[in-house]
Amino acid sequence: MKYLFSVLLIALSCFAVKAQPTIIAHRGSSFTAPENTVASAKLAWEQNADAVECDIYLSKDNRIMVMHDGTTKRTTGETYKFPETNSDVLRNLDAGSWKDQKYKGEKIPFLEEIIATAPKGKKIVIEIKCGPEVFPVLKEVVSKCKKKKQLIFIAFDWQNILIAKKMFPKNACYWLSSSAADVQAKLPEVAKNRLEGVNLNNRIIDEGTVKKAKDLGLEVLAWTVDDLQEAKRLVQLGVTAITTNRPDLIRESLQ
Repeated sequence: MKYLFSVLLIALSCFAVKAQPTIIAHRGSSFTAPENTVASAKLAWEQNADAVECDIYLSKDNRIMVMHDGTTKRTTGETYKFPETNSDVLRNLDAGSWKDQKYKGEKIPFLEEIIATAPKGKKIVIEIKCGPEVFPVLKEVVSKCKKKKQLIFIAFDWQNILIAKKMFPKNACYWLSSSAADVQAKLPEVAKNRLEGVNLNNRIIDEGTVKKAKDLGLEVLAWTVDDLQEAKRLVQLGVTAITTNRPDLIRESLQ
């Protein structure tokens, strides 16, 4: 009896580990550090995030830059558009002071710099924000990267995520959406095109959506969740990964 009890405890322990979702730091640990910077990525790793998500645009001189917005205004105070601006100009901007003076001088990173921060066993989730013009350069960056297996690709644009999957067939690719109707209509196509799953606004995720996705062999990821109760709801539904601005808080709450 004692032996059987021990086996049961071990089995339950293994189940609990498997039930834990992947914690993806949204633009790094962006609640505390300036989003989409090397500082934000490094803080996320210190907080034991499983992955860091970042957003990419292509500069005028064909460098892949990391930023969420199409212009630099919100996080640098100066307005430049990526397709119209060379990387040396973009790199001279201060992308840290808006968050806290201790981050003054943080640069808009090259994608290579964010990838370089990833420890062994961790992932970098790359959201493609611009158009298909980025892919030739992205292919070159990834081919030179020693951490190719640690990369994941996501995009709202359907054609972009299909191109990403064709270009990087061994890397996980997920279609992003915040429309419940679009997701219900598109799930069969997601499976048909051999994407790993969907990455959804947490508000549109329910039991039916998760079941339909899983019946098609697809994962469901969620964004962007900083509320503890919502994180627990998503775990109960079977969501694979949770994207959050507060990886430390969500990690602790789910343990």
